[in-house]
Amino acid sequence: MRVPAPARPAPRAPFRASPRPPQVLKSGAMTAVTLPPARRLRRLAVLPAAALLGLLALAPPAAAQRANRVAAVVNGDVVTLQEVESRRRLLALTAGITGDTGGRANDQILRLLIDERLRTQEVARRRIPVTDQDIANAVGDIENRNGLPPGGLRDNLRRANIDPRVLYDQIRAQIGWNRLLRTQLGSQANISQAEIDEYVNAARARTGQPEFLVSEIYIPVSNPGQEPEVQRFVADIIVRLRQGAPFPMVATQFSQAQTALLGGDLGWIQPDRLDPEVAAIVRQMPEGAVSNPIRVPGGFVIVTLRQKRIAGRDMATLLTLRQAFFPFEGQVNPAAPTAQQLRQVDRAQQLSESARSCEAIETAARGGPRPPDPGQVRLETVNPPELRDLLGSLPVGRPSQPIISPDGVMVIAVCARETRNLAEITPEQARERLLRERVELISRQVLRDLQRRAQIDIRNEPAAPREAPAAGQPQRRG
Repeated sequence: MRVPAPARPAPRAPFRASPRPPQVLKSGAMTAVTLPPARRLRRLAVLPAAALLGLLALAPPAAAQRANRVAAVVNGDVVTLQEVESRRRLLALTAGITGDTGGRANDQILRLLIDERLRTQEVARRRIPVTDQDIANAVGDIENRNGLPPGGLRDNLRRANIDPRVLYDQIRAQIGWNRLLRTQLGSQANISQAEIDEYVNAARARTGQPEFLVSEIYIPVSNPGQEPEVQRFVADIIVRLRQGAPFPMVATQFSQAQTALLGGDLGWIQPDRLDPEVAAIVRQMPEGAVSNPIRVPGGFVIVTLRQKRIAGRDMATLLTLRQAFFPFEGQVNPAAPTAQQLRQVDRAQQLSESARSCEAIETAARGGPRPPDPGQVRLETVNPPELRDLLGSLPVGRPSQPIISPDGVMVIAVCARETRNLAEITPEQARERLLRERVELISRQVLRDLQRRAQIDIRNEPAAPREAPAAGQPQRRG
């Protein structure tokens, strides 16, 4: 459990509703089964290009000459200006940060890279293995959360002239750090059955009280003198989030909490499990809102409230689906479809008439632009309502008729349908949450020790020369 801090008055206007309501399901699942209007699809389609224009505006004319300049030396390991700029471009692709915030972004990114290098060095020293398959699995999870097909994340990075290794190295550091912390726990990593039972019983005792589905981004403040600058950087991130930047991608890249690899997802949580400052804001937020910067011990937190419910009661119909998607070349004009579009509709019609199982749908979808399995889908949150009604009445194992959207045609099969109370805490969920809380605490301690012992020389900080982070400054998370 996090260490309580003295309560502070909540800032004025602590949150602002996002321009679009949140998706309760994983974005990958919703993208796969929702038929958005053509206007929305066009808007989504141009996001990478818009982000790329922002990157071009950010790139200085002499970038190639500066690429190998040393930004910092961390225990003898060099952090180059190229690494800082590559990570900034990754942020720009995701969040649309433009040139006017580049200096603040570079300053903060350098500090994050220094902490990341400290973690990576400790992982290597302790010989914690992280395989290429571990990286691939993590990338697949990121693609699913953000509605991207397999390989879509890599392709987006390459289109923006970003080496995918920039992201892969970051993911490798996060995975290795998480594994190191769990080994550091020793016997504390073994959650007893009595502790699990106590957690489950406490959750049941809160039946009827509010619960919140929350995601977080945590940005540390290593030196009190840097706080105003870090706060401005956090405020810039919030602006982009409210303009539609995907919260999970930004959290994966820049959050220093243990939830970073989960896209910042804290899951369903009660207010007493949050920092008091965060809980006070979350209680006031409407669904879909992104908070202002929240000062907590060690840094700033941004939260988004995805959903509210009453503890102990959340009945849901959960669907296991398979889908086959046949893309169109260009947007379809119903009055004048092209020959290619007609052929795709014919393929979908033949599949709908011949398929007799979910396996047949999955076989037909292999090699397509969307994964055959969109993940478990909650029926009550599917949009539009016509699609929700279709999935609710479709017999298990039988394919749907072709479903035409502006960018393609789809055939869906319901493989399983079950009703479940999602508010019930399972023993496995209790064990994982207790373990995560313990990892959070030891992460703060281990990173503080690494900073205290580190030799850090900031040679050429991207914006203006500043003092190196003070050793041993309090860190809330690692």
